[in-house]
Amino acid sequence: MADIRRALKKFAPNFIQAREASLNEADTVLRLCKFFEDVLGYDGIADISREANLKNKFVDACLKIDDKVRILVEAKAAPVQLRDRHIDQAQAYASHNNYPWVLLTNGVEWNLYHLTFGEGIEYELAFSVSLNGDAALEDAAEKLGFLHKTSVKRGELDEFWETATALGSGSIGKSLFTEAVLMFLRRQIRKDSGILVDHEELAASLHEMLTPEAREQIGPMKIRRKRRSSKKDSSSGEAKSSESSTNSSGN
Repeated sequence: MADIRRALKKFAPNFIQAREASLNEADTVLRLCKFFEDVLGYDGIADISREANLKNKFVDACLKIDDKVRILVEAKAAPVQLRDRHIDQAQAYASHNNYPWVLLTNGVEWNLYHLTFGEGIEYELAFSVSLNGDAALEDAAEKLGFLHKTSVKRGELDEFWETATALGSGSIGKSLFTEAVLMFLRRQIRKDSGILVDHEELAASLHEMLTPEAREQIGPMKIRRKRRSSKKDSSSGEAKSSESSTNSSGN
């Protein structure tokens, strides 16, 4: 991943000053385009397009690599507090082109969204960072580094999302509430305490340990049980095997 810490720390005061001066959206976009060049490595002429238009819906900027749009940028004036609904225009544009990444920013706050397209459009917040404060800058440098032209070109942004998804509450929850995991925990609890707990009670206790946000992502508590073949299936299989043997003998 590209190391942008030095360039980011040098550029960040420009956005902080823009917020203090209550600069409008147009001036914020100008600073963003300069940021994409100086910090994230995009060519100002070849890689950055301004105001993509789709049926009178505009996106403030597109970041391209090899003439292919990779990230849509929705900008807000420096003093504006970011809201999820602010990506509506970019979302509409992305849906017609299957662009999976939308960046919403006012220069100080940065929200990256990943979009998926099926029967409708679903979006998830990939990360949210701020340039306000030294501690925040360290986290911002790590996350925004995935947006660097080199990182996107190498597929590191997509790898970041795949890893984040695999380690998300929804994914871990599906693994945690499986019969195999619960059986392992029951054995360990019995070994430590001498008590054999019920599967359902153990699952409910685990679910309660999670944060409200994690429980929301996982959904209702449900134990995923391993599918077992029934006696009927087994008998049917034996019958077919016997029939096959008889036919073979007859031939």
